[in-house]
Amino acid sequence: MACLCLAGPTGSGKTAAALAFAESLASVQPVEIISVDSALVYRGMDIGTAKPDASERARFPHHLIDLIDASESYSAARFVADARRCVAEITGRGHLPLLVGGTMLYFKALFDGIDAMPASDPAIRRSIDHEAAQLGWPALHARLAAVDPVTAARLPPTDSQRIQRALEVWRISGRPLAEFHQRADNDRIEWPMVSLEPGDRGWLHNRLALRFEQMMADGFLDEVRQLRSRGDLDPSLPSMRCVGYRQAWQLLDEAAAGERLATAALALLHERAVAATRQLAKRQLTWLRSMPFRSVVACDEPDAQHQAVKALHTQWAALRDTPGTA
Repeated sequence: MACLCLAGPTGSGKTAAALAFAESLASVQPVEIISVDSALVYRGMDIGTAKPDASERARFPHHLIDLIDASESYSAARFVADARRCVAEITGRGHLPLLVGGTMLYFKALFDGIDAMPASDPAIRRSIDHEAAQLGWPALHARLAAVDPVTAARLPPTDSQRIQRALEVWRISGRPLAEFHQRADNDRIEWPMVSLEPGDRGWLHNRLALRFEQMMADGFLDEVRQLRSRGDLDPSLPSMRCVGYRQAWQLLDEAAAGERLATAALALLHERAVAATRQLAKRQLTWLRSMPFRSVVACDEPDAQHQAVKALHTQWAALRDTPGTA
């Protein structure tokens, strides 16, 4: 199956580059975009996830967006099944699938394969949360390092969501999470990937700060308030642990009910959310460095979008010249 991948950290310009490439190829081969983003699967979470808007999604078909409710969970294994199905359907129509996103675990699972991991166990999750409340997440990170050093090595001691999941998998199955991410080398896929990465981290940091300011102006806090008002969501859910949402929920918890947030509180939210987003971008770049087959485009260059489109065209031409992939 022929397809292309466009990856990069949050805020690197992936959506704009994907749309530009799809536009440039429209008269030759229709492009359909498959989202590789663990936050875009949730309905009702639009502003804080920088979800492509209705006009962008109307220009070209988009897949794996708005799949589930915010009260539900979505796994890497389910993503692999969904993405493979989408790729097969799109290529069957004679169109080109373009996988676009920044959830690197999903890309890795797609390329390397993934065993079916055990389903979430609410009782075990509550037990882990209780331990974390008493001991702190760094202590649980140390426990994880004792049973799953490979996973612990790639997680910061404060990454509560992923530490919790790794410990949960260990306690349910007796197997480290890292084992579920392994697959025989001869089953490995290396679909062509273009990666947007900054030469100057400061450029990306400034861009993330400006983007969060725009999200706030677009009504992000009201979006979180609306999610909270449903009554069936809580901060432990994967959806509410998404960067930005977690920090906004925490701030609203700290504020008195119905109280108008002071300027200082909003500034604190900005500080927390931008710091968390920078950490996310750092993790994404670390993941990308483990994919040496990728073609890197400097997203902080003035002509980055043009260069990304050019690189995708090069990859597309190579696919067309490869027997059995056109």
